Amino acid sequence: MSANPETETTLVLKRTISAPRTRVFEAWTSPEMMRQWLCPDESFSVAIAEVDLRIGGSFRIGMKDPKNFIHIANGTYREIKKPEKLVFTWSWEHEPMESVVTLTFQDLGKSTELVLKHELFRSMEQRDSHAKGWNGCLQHLENFLHQ
Repeated sequence: MSANPETETTLVLKRTISAPRTRVFEAWTSPEMMRQWLCPDESFSVAIAEVDLRIGGSFRIGMKDPKNFIHIANGTYREIKKPEKLVFTWSWEHEPMESVVTLTFQDLGKSTELVLKHELFRSMEQRDSHAKGWNGCLQHLENFLHQ
């Protein structure tokens, strides 16, 4: 039995978030809101949040770690279907590697099912490292939206 390369280089996370779909979508596209939650754990903070929300527009996120090093991710928006879907490239300034993130927002009334699909990793290790970071970010998102 051979491994499936696509599965090995694709991360899929699902969360049901107790907030309306429009608010969850806005949390991913508003720099002010992104500054409140888009980092992997409590020891990090968001030092940079820049968004040009249009197809072909870019974003830049700077996550400051406990040693004050800023990890900067950036990308370009490929698809914006408010408030249902968001697709953008993702790369780190210190480690050039372009991958693609697709977010879908399913309206469940007072809550939203968020599916994050991050694909085109170079390795399973890279995928697993991002899984840890994204899970932390999604937990922060839930906490932020429950304030």
